[in-house]
Amino acid sequence: MRRFIVTVVIENKQGLSDPEGETILRDLVLKEGRDEASGGGAGSNGSNESGNNGCRISEIKTAKMLRMTVDSRDAESAVRDVRKVCDALHLYNPIVSMVDITAEPSP
Repeated sequence: MRRFIVTVVIENKQGLSDPEGETILRDLVLKEGRDEASGGGAGSNGSNESGNNGCRISEIKTAKMLRMTVDSRDAESAVRDVRKVCDALHLYNPIVSMVDITAEPSP
């Protein structure tokens, strides 16, 4: 048996609303002093840039991440076993969520 770090990322499927992400984006826009409707506030160049680095954030999506330490034969078995656990515990709704599970050898 080998030890693996298995990461599970659960997020909404494409096209579904993400109220938490939308709230974070709106709060970020407000914190930066930007007018969300026009894309800029007083003295702004009309973009939703954060600071002087030219970064423009137009969308934020949130996800739930779980990290597990698993003893298994190989990475594929670790992923398969963790997926079974996630399914059995109903950690996500397969109708609205997509799940990405990866395994890396533990250091």
